[in-house]
Amino acid sequence: MDAPASIHVVVEGLVQGVSFRWHTRRTAQELNLRGWVRNRSDGSVEVMAAGEATQVDQLVEWLHQGPPSARVDGVRILPDALPVDDGPFRIVH
Repeated sequence: MDAPASIHVVVEGLVQGVSFRWHTRRTAQELNLRGWVRNRSDGSVEVMAAGEATQVDQLVEWLHQGPPSARVDGVRILPDALPVDDGPFRIVH
């Protein structure tokens, strides 16, 4: 079993209005991660994820591509990991 890990990420580009949050939630749930995804007022998408390190890394790798309808221009990993509850990965507003 991997060590636990968490990550706080901001994804920039054409990431709103293209089902980015829905695809992120689906991918994170497939990876058995906890956390959330939400749109930000600046047009970016924010993601907080926690779980086994390998799965967290896989999500970050996926975020660099996103769904086919998106255009990811950048992925910023923030130094502060926010608390994540034990519920399923979800979309928050």
